[in-house]
Amino acid sequence: MSQPLPDDISRLTVAQRLELIGQLWDSIADEASASEMPEWHRQELERRLALADAAPDRGIPWEQVKARLRGQP
Repeated sequence: MSQPLPDDISRLTVAQRLELIGQLWDSIADEASASEMPEWHRQELERRLALADAAPDRGIPWEQVKARLRGQP
């Protein structure tokens, strides 16, 4: 269920609200630090990176992935 927008925000144009979203997102990213990541997340990322580095030819180009998702050969 969405919360109603405060009056001052609802008076902004769509472009201004999108800019505000960007500013809010940036402010969150600025405050969040890598140390907030749980250790098991870091370990899983390292494991997956090691697998990708060990066999770079096993990856699938993004365009092929998108085509498969769209049901295209």
